[in-house]
Amino acid sequence: MEALQSIAYGFSIFLTPVNLLYCFFGVILGTLVGVLPGLGPGATVAMLLPIVFHAPPIPSFIMLSGVCYGAQYGGSTTSILLNIPGETASVVTCLDGYQMALQGRAGAALGMAAFGSFIGGTVGIIGLMFFAPPLAQYALSFGPPEYASLAVMSLTMVTYLTKGSLVRGMMMACMGIIISTVGMDPITSRSRFTFGFQALLDGFDIVFVAMGLFGMSEVLINLDQSLKPEILKTKIKNLFPTKQDWRDSAKPIARGTLIGFFTGIIPGLGVSVSTFLSYALERKLSKHPEKFGNGAIEGVAGPETANNAGSSGTFIPLLSLGIPTNPSTAILLGALMILGLQPGPLLIKSNPDLFWAAIASMYIGNVMLVVLNLPLIGLWVQIIRIPYAILAPLIVIFCEIGAYSVQNDVTGLLVMNLFGVVGYLMKRFDFAGAPLILGLVLGPMLENSLRRSLMMSDGSPLIFFSRPLSAVFLLIAIVILISPLFSGQRIREKAIEMQEED
Repeated sequence: MEALQSIAYGFSIFLTPVNLLYCFFGVILGTLVGVLPGLGPGATVAMLLPIVFHAPPIPSFIMLSGVCYGAQYGGSTTSILLNIPGETASVVTCLDGYQMALQGRAGAALGMAAFGSFIGGTVGIIGLMFFAPPLAQYALSFGPPEYASLAVMSLTMVTYLTKGSLVRGMMMACMGIIISTVGMDPITSRSRFTFGFQALLDGFDIVFVAMGLFGMSEVLINLDQSLKPEILKTKIKNLFPTKQDWRDSAKPIARGTLIGFFTGIIPGLGVSVSTFLSYALERKLSKHPEKFGNGAIEGVAGPETANNAGSSGTFIPLLSLGIPTNPSTAILLGALMILGLQPGPLLIKSNPDLFWAAIASMYIGNVMLVVLNLPLIGLWVQIIRIPYAILAPLIVIFCEIGAYSVQNDVTGLLVMNLFGVVGYLMKRFDFAGAPLILGLVLGPMLENSLRRSLMMSDGSPLIFFSRPLSAVFLLIAIVILISPLFSGQRIREKAIEMQEED
């Protein structure tokens, strides 16, 4: 009953013209991001961060959240019509979605993807509504040792399941933590690693680092590739699935919802892993596994439901613990900090208006997506035809203007462009950006919690193992780190294949 009263309170805050407009803009932009191959929600959220400085907190967070879950809808369009995944989470959809399109059933594939996404996303939001507040209430009992260990565990899990070698992932996580220490020492107020530059006293702003690492680098790396999609020349009709389609897809949708939601909660896994798990499970349970890869609608319904349920699940650790599970939620965490809000368990207690309004916006946003996406498929197809040589300069201009508008200073531009080049080189040499950005975001929490814990124990590190929950977090991190020594390369390679780079 309390949850229902709270969500009613959230709707009373959300249902204003300004919030509805921001929600609409976010989900539409998210869909566009999902449709366009090679951009991603992480890059788009990073590029939109400057707006946070010029808009109220609630509309800003509603819009950025809309980009994150809206992108999961758009990715299926290019997967089905072009056999090119607009999002990493839509890779699996290519297997059967494109085959359905070749068989003249593109409409049914797109329709089932949209309805499955709506069902998975809505159930995920219900889970968020009931799971996040109790988890946040429990997390209020966390002390500095628990937060330090939780940050270590999160960084370890994300690093392990990130594309590339484990050593390189750890290097990037450590680099992010090092970058987070630039500026003023939070305890002694002395400058650190500024090398005499006054502009670095405040450290590296997450806005400029994220815009460079995800926005500018994506443009540079995509200009290296000649992506000329060939639109499937078929008439898209019968967007509403038949009764037989629903009978075939009902169980995959139910299973995909559960897989996606619980996978999304775990830091480091993300929504792309849930799509692989859902597809593998459906193929194993099917009485006709030979249909998979040849146009089985179950191969579209299950994974598409899972990626949207997972997208909702990622908000649980973000809003209740202040722990991001992927690059997109890491940037959202940075947005909360920019807005002057304290991420973690105190967020729900101190800012219930933002939390419940955000959940209410997700309900309405999912309705907007399913209502708008099917009629606008023709528009998305036309947008796909726009050459990237035209889109790239527009993205660069948007990034430059946005970075300058934050502080009306060229320092932000220099930092953004610097990390744009760094991000480009990282992609060229297979260094993942997710651990770096997570290290940058979680670094301050890790440092403060670590130092406060050592002060509590007079410098003894045993405090992290003497407290049960802290010990459990550290044990999980240790198991993850040493598991490649015992599990062999096959499991490691399987994990890499299912990684998420948003």
